[in-house]
Amino acid sequence: MLLPTPHLPSPQQLRYLVALADHGHFGRAAAACAVTQSTLSAGLIALERQLAAGLLERGTSVKRPVFTPLGLELVARARTALAALEAVAETAAMARDPHSGPLRLGVIPTIGPFLLPRLMPALRAAYPRLRLWLREDLTDRLVAGLEAGRLDLLLLALPAAGTMETLPLAEDPFRVALPRGHHLADRDSVPVGALAGERLLLLEDGHCLRAHAEAACGLPRGLAHSGEEGFAATSLHTLVQMVAGNLGVTLLPQLAIDGGVLGNSPVEVRRLDGAAAPGRMLALAWRPRSPRAAEFAGLAPTVAAALEPGAT
Repeated sequence: MLLPTPHLPSPQQLRYLVALADHGHFGRAAAACAVTQSTLSAGLIALERQLAAGLLERGTSVKRPVFTPLGLELVARARTALAALEAVAETAAMARDPHSGPLRLGVIPTIGPFLLPRLMPALRAAYPRLRLWLREDLTDRLVAGLEAGRLDLLLLALPAAGTMETLPLAEDPFRVALPRGHHLADRDSVPVGALAGERLLLLEDGHCLRAHAEAACGLPRGLAHSGEEGFAATSLHTLVQMVAGNLGVTLLPQLAIDGGVLGNSPVEVRRLDGAAAPGRMLALAWRPRSPRAAEFAGLAPTVAAALEPGAT
């Protein structure tokens, strides 16, 4: 005996549920879904009635929405369901016309400013039907956006935590940046061990480059002084100015140096010597089993070419 098919939630109802979880506010969630707040609220009430289950706590004095335990579980399942529906449409679109349509690309701040001026013209020339939407953010937030289906592809540095497939592109070695006249500047290269006696400035916590630099050079976490005496660098350009001001030394990726991060500052750059060349691995990343995996991998040669020194 066949059981009756349950009345399934609509994709729009699932989008309302996920938007409310993401924004934590009915008005902002409604704006993100391009509907009125009353429409979003009515859609969620209809969803609760269809499921015969409470998804939100009612009658509380808290202004922000509070999800029930079941509501939180269904938010996670709704994300998975919406990603699967998008994958159906993406698969069909890719079969019709590969490397076309929108591509939501996330880039970390220590890559974007130095690579995108070369990469964007190359992508436009190679894939004129591809419409790129860029998001620059810290690694953890980009990975969360990828896993939630808000981003399609990431350009980041490994290692990075998260559920994703990665395609390594190129090594990006670290260089030590020194104030002019620094006692280590009379060498062609600086031993990694020599940095232990220096006032090392790195980006503030949250930037993956900080952890990569500490790990690559075998430095214990917390050795860097980026937050001491009120100083906190949120960008590589700020780090360069701090070094130029004789506040300490820092590590810079070669990509940023090639991209002009030094400007006209009186900062000298030297190679680092160690058991292994300290650096980071630049990579593309996408969701596991993405229907666009072949398309993303096909972009790799263009991205790798833009990473080459002297690329224009």
